[in-house]
Amino acid sequence: MVKSIDIRHFRLLLVIVGILSGILPAFAGATYTVDPGTYRARLKQLEPGAYVRLMPGEYRDGLPIQQLHGTEQNPITISGPDGEPHAVFIARPGHNTVSIVNSSYITIRNLVLDGRNLRVDGVKCEGYADWAHHITLDGLRIRGHGNNQQTVGISTKCPAWGWVIRNNVIEGAGTGLYLGNSDGRAPFIGGMIDRNLIIDTHGYNLQIKHQQPRPVLPGIPDEDNATIIRHNVFSKAHGGSKEMARPNMLVGHWPLTGPGANDRYLIYGNFFYQNLHEALFQGEGNIALYNNLFVNHFGDAIRIQPHNDTTRAISVFYNTVIARGSGITFARREGDPAHPQFVMANIVFAGIPVRGASLETNLTGKFNDARNYLTRPFAPLGAMNLMPANTKLQKRTSDSMRFDAYPQADLDFDGGLRGTGGIGAYALDRDRPRWLPVLEIKPVPVTPDDEPSFAGHSLIQNTR
Repeated sequence: MVKSIDIRHFRLLLVIVGILSGILPAFAGATYTVDPGTYRARLKQLEPGAYVRLMPGEYRDGLPIQQLHGTEQNPITISGPDGEPHAVFIARPGHNTVSIVNSSYITIRNLVLDGRNLRVDGVKCEGYADWAHHITLDGLRIRGHGNNQQTVGISTKCPAWGWVIRNNVIEGAGTGLYLGNSDGRAPFIGGMIDRNLIIDTHGYNLQIKHQQPRPVLPGIPDEDNATIIRHNVFSKAHGGSKEMARPNMLVGHWPLTGPGANDRYLIYGNFFYQNLHEALFQGEGNIALYNNLFVNHFGDAIRIQPHNDTTRAISVFYNTVIARGSGITFARREGDPAHPQFVMANIVFAGIPVRGASLETNLTGKFNDARNYLTRPFAPLGAMNLMPANTKLQKRTSDSMRFDAYPQADLDFDGGLRGTGGIGAYALDRDRPRWLPVLEIKPVPVTPDDEPSFAGHSLIQNTR
């Protein structure tokens, strides 16, 4: 009897130590272990803080997340195993596999979604829903969703805010992430898109749609927010449609007036790689684009230009760009002091390095000139090194104070301290990259500010 009590106490002590050290998550509610035969019944009975542990196996009846509500302190978590064997959700005709309707504070982790090449989406915030907020998608592996360009890995078609989309792999989908609706009436607000790998899509790796005036809904943000897109790998080296060519990423404008008009995209630390038929990035509205790598041996890299509206507050700095076509094309908005714009401290080697902005504050040259200034710019992935060759490149920019308002602008593409007088995506005083870009989830050191804040006013108020 004494031994039994001691063992229970010892196990409890291990759990407490694990929670305090961050090894184990802290769950306030009950833990339920389910399998393919029992999980649907359990989904209808989840309370805030519940943790649903999916056993390995094939799940063939979808994952309806409908009218489920956790809380900020006690979200509902639905998780597959951390490693193999996996919990694999098999697509069904006529049903999106993970179907989200009017739910909040839900975390979905470690699932494999096998689309079987059907005309269904992997994760769908349904268009008939009123809203879905504070949804976290973490560690999903989404495959077999390439039936056509409108088949999507992760899609939101109703007002959605406070989403975290992190550590997911989407390969060969029609479109990787499609957030919002084509009419602008399903806003995606205050999101975090972090450390995903999205490759070989027919259309966009990622599109965030433009937004009409924000609807009036309980809890929808009315303060200034930022949607953060960071440390992702976006590639269309294979599989991109020529007939319906799309950039790797396109971000549309925010509401033109009212709540959300001052929202901003903060896009940093990403690797954009290859697009045979379009640009790597296109955007309008309020955008800060910094500390990214762009490599396109076929065409253009960055286009800041009107799509459904115009360019507004634009900051493009600390990027390294190699493009056979145009490096940075910038449709400047003239005579609008309320929306400051600048393109500076970039390294650009391209057929036409910069259009619409000054060359003086950027280091520019022709496409093939990259080999004279960067370490191994044309080597294969895994060996390609876009760090400056120190003997060729001198510090060019001393205006780094204007970048201080942007989160992690003081860190380079690899997460190292940048220092002053920098240019391009890497700090100039380093010998080698921490990570040579390949098509994998980008390894990034965890920093104290890695968790998002969705009341993003403080992120942008000093950039006006």
